[in-house]
Amino acid sequence: MAKHSRHILLLAVGKMRDKSYASNCDEFLARASAYGKCDVVTVPDSDVANEGKALLRELDKERNSLIVVLSEEGKLLSTEKFTSFLEKADRKIVFVIGGPFGLAPEVKQRASLIWSLSPLTFTH
Repeated sequence: MAKHSRHILLLAVGKMRDKSYASNCDEFLARASAYGKCDVVTVPDSDVANEGKALLRELDKERNSLIVVLSEEGKLLSTEKFTSFLEKADRKIVFVIGGPFGLAPEVKQRASLIWSLSPLTFTH
């Protein structure tokens, strides 16, 4: 795959507490950086309402970005369909990952895509 000048932002609730997950995330970001700039912004974990407010403040800075919310009730995509989605993206992509109790509805409303990796909830 050719190198792209894409900017990806991972916006997540809470910091990774498990060192092995953090290590895997660092490896993913290193690999993804071959396709463009990758940044990570975290907001403090709290209750869903306060997390939502913090996420919305960050999303307000990303008005022209493509917002992809990860949520178990989102759309399941094959690798091919997700790759096609990314290739068609013509602007910065922000991936939003909520806390263990999900995301505020206001955050989901801002999404260009609500994407499900699985109907399961994963720790991070």
